[in-house]
Amino acid sequence: MIPTNRTVTQSLCRIPVHNGSRALVNCAAVFRVPRTPPETVVLVPGVARNVKNVELVRHVNTPMRRGLATATYNGSSSPRKPHFDKILIANRGEIACRVIRTAKKLGIKTVAVYSEVDEKSLHVLEADEAYCIGPAPSAESYLCVDKIINVCQQSGAQNARFAERLAEEGIVFIGPPSGAIVSMGSKSESKNIMLAAGVPCVPGYHGTDQDPRRLFAEAAKIGYPVLIKAIHGGGGKGMRVVSQPNNFMDELESAKRESLKAFGDQNVLVEKFIERPRHVEVQVFADTMGGVVSLWERDCSVQRRNQKIIEEPREAVNYVGAGTVEFIFDNDTQKFYFMEMNTRLQVEHPVTEMITGLDLVEWQLEVATGNPLPLTQSDIPLVGHAFEARIYAENPRNDFLPDSGSLLYLSTPTPTHTFAPPLARLSSEATQPTYRTPDTSSAVTPSLRLEQGFTQGAQIGVFYDPMIAKLVVHGRDRTEALRVLRRGLEEYKVVGVSTNIDFLRTLAGNDTFIEGDVETGFIKKHYAELFPPKNEPSPELLAQAALYVVLRDTSTCSAPQSPWLSLGARRFNGEVCERTITLSTDESTGRNLSVVVGQISPGYFNVTVQSPSGAPVTYTSLAARLTSPTTLTAFSRRTTIVSQPTPTSAFTSSNIAERLHIFSADGSKTTLALPSPSWLASLGRDVLAVSKGALRAPMPSLVVEVKVTVGDKVEKGQVVVVLESMKTETVMRSEITGIVKAVGCTKGEMVEEGRELVDIDASV
Repeated sequence: MIPTNRTVTQSLCRIPVHNGSRALVNCAAVFRVPRTPPETVVLVPGVARNVKNVELVRHVNTPMRRGLATATYNGSSSPRKPHFDKILIANRGEIACRVIRTAKKLGIKTVAVYSEVDEKSLHVLEADEAYCIGPAPSAESYLCVDKIINVCQQSGAQNARFAERLAEEGIVFIGPPSGAIVSMGSKSESKNIMLAAGVPCVPGYHGTDQDPRRLFAEAAKIGYPVLIKAIHGGGGKGMRVVSQPNNFMDELESAKRESLKAFGDQNVLVEKFIERPRHVEVQVFADTMGGVVSLWERDCSVQRRNQKIIEEPREAVNYVGAGTVEFIFDNDTQKFYFMEMNTRLQVEHPVTEMITGLDLVEWQLEVATGNPLPLTQSDIPLVGHAFEARIYAENPRNDFLPDSGSLLYLSTPTPTHTFAPPLARLSSEATQPTYRTPDTSSAVTPSLRLEQGFTQGAQIGVFYDPMIAKLVVHGRDRTEALRVLRRGLEEYKVVGVSTNIDFLRTLAGNDTFIEGDVETGFIKKHYAELFPPKNEPSPELLAQAALYVVLRDTSTCSAPQSPWLSLGARRFNGEVCERTITLSTDESTGRNLSVVVGQISPGYFNVTVQSPSGAPVTYTSLAARLTSPTTLTAFSRRTTIVSQPTPTSAFTSSNIAERLHIFSADGSKTTLALPSPSWLASLGRDVLAVSKGALRAPMPSLVVEVKVTVGDKVEKGQVVVVLESMKTETVMRSEITGIVKAVGCTKGEMVEEGRELVDIDASV
């Protein structure tokens, strides 16, 4: 998934007229071109999903053909061509940072572009130069061609969008023929080409007639369930699974609207939804001299909201194409179907890097420069096993809806490598160079990489994709790689936004997943195992939380001269100083848990946990201290506890003053709440009781459409409001039948989490 760029913000390279070679690149696919005479200007774009953004061969003198992704060394003895001096990266987030790292390694200067809300983003700080290109909406910044071109001209890393603009700007694209990108960039066109070539595709309608009535009729012919998919889409955007005909039109409208905003094109295809598929993709590279290689396969079957969250390599698929060729494997029929081709590196490319020991961004730069591929097919390693886990700001227990907010606290596992550790080349004696079983017998040191685009304090906004980082691991075999992944997830701690880290940790420990029996419907199929009921906090954990509050409040007291502190643990009558801490689980509704903490001497405490579900539990002479503002040492271990004050604007949590996030030794996070004073909590309950029929925003969102007005009668399940957050639409449906009493939002308005959108009166 490319966070902000599906159309214009793509990998572009250019050589200016005067001072050396420069390039504009998209983080998703970085391309380079060879130096040319001073009077020649060359631009190389990466491949985007919009048909308008194509890589073209328009050489001023001699046409040069470049492969779609990477290729084989052809034995040419011509001297190696040098890299560009400067590249512009027309993207954001972790993928932009990934490109910058390789550019720095190669001594190439980088230029970043950013929207107004991204001013302090990590990719802006890491680049050599950075230019603001407009407000937060992608259409006004990252997808605005004119602004990108203007920055190229200012920075010396120039580019353009269309072939017509090339002539006007004196720029030449270097890349595959435009016809190839037009064809492969469109899911419909690519499927038609593959069908004509005899390659099996999922049954469906891939035509140009986009009349909703035609699409509805085609869905009926195909048979439900069907999949609506944006023809230039990706990352799960513009994609809807429809199980019943009565939902088709609403889902079609939503998919088209989401696709238009994300990719600049609202055309869709409709195809049969395969119930138990695996998603397998082949990474290939081709150079400008005709050499092509496969860099093996990736299994991306574990998905949520039609988007990959876990990737790993798989044994060879007997098909090779240019770029990333994606397939669906039907577990029921044991058949492969061509799905789509993406002529660029994808977000999961680090998995391939880890099992081959290669830097694929560097390969792209080499290929675009006009150099041959560094390795032949027989030389490309295939060693061990790798996983990539995507860390998202989202709530898995709320249908994986994205979240936004500030990264109040961020602690990550320590990476062992910045790039993939190098691996020994394979012998050229391989009899089947395009089919090979992974080498799991060689000694491999477990390794971990972290591809992140945000640091502590960064803001995860509502305008872009909610990916925070990618955790990439490599081991001798799948078992070892999974062990490294679980350990890395245990050490990954985030406070400030909901994340999928606990879910990923549970997934990585699931027995069926460990056995490798996966499919794209894995989460739905194993939902009960992946989302078990939350257990009541243990007495030990409650004691840790209470000790943290007592020690925190004591150490931060603003009056150290107070005699009540200087007297220590005992008072004049010899009694031990005690304090009662009231806690509640974050989801509870008024059920409190009491913990009594008594200090018997400096650093030692008696703690009694009074839980409603059982007899009190007492810990005597318990040693406890704070070794940092977020680290409690007690029970012979260090525990991370992070305090999060509740924002005053939180509608649904008005009875909570503060949350404590406790990270256990196994990496699991438990959130406890410190209730507000009873008088304040009663006010909050009164407010909530008035609006039981209200629909509230589940997250900070943009109101896309309001479908009702005051006085309208609505049925249960009827669409009332459509929201958009992080490039994903959320359809809000009425939970009851009734009359619309109030509408608290308007189209185009930004609403905060908990905001009342529509109030429906069921008593009428």
